[in-house]
Amino acid sequence: MPERKLTSTNYRNQSFLEEKCALNEMLDLLSKRWITDILFAIEEGHNRFSAIRTELKYISDAVLSDRLKLLEKATLIVRRSFDEIPVKVEYSITEKGSELSSLLDELCHFSETVFHEIAETDNETVSS
Repeated sequence: MPERKLTSTNYRNQSFLEEKCALNEMLDLLSKRWITDILFAIEEGHNRFSAIRTELKYISDAVLSDRLKLLEKATLIVRRSFDEIPVKVEYSITEKGSELSSLLDELCHFSETVFHEIAETDNETVSS
């Protein structure tokens, strides 16, 4: 994917927000499609590329590879390769990744509650 132009308004806005609060940088990472699902899959024990791909059946190899690299760069997972032929690679969640996963799990429950309440309110409005 091409890099964003350093002179673009979008780039300047994102840079400003990331400097203002690290949460904005984390949200940018987490907003990428499949990131949280990959993190959860690894935490659940799917530690090989093929196992993750099987768990997330619609993800492409290129996207999975890219997202694994991003998670590794953010030190949320660790990549370990074994000196075998063919090369064997396993991924594991770090302590920081596990902590984030717990927070995301809480956020998922919160989101389900909020959207359930919205749906109930919408149904009550339609019934009236």
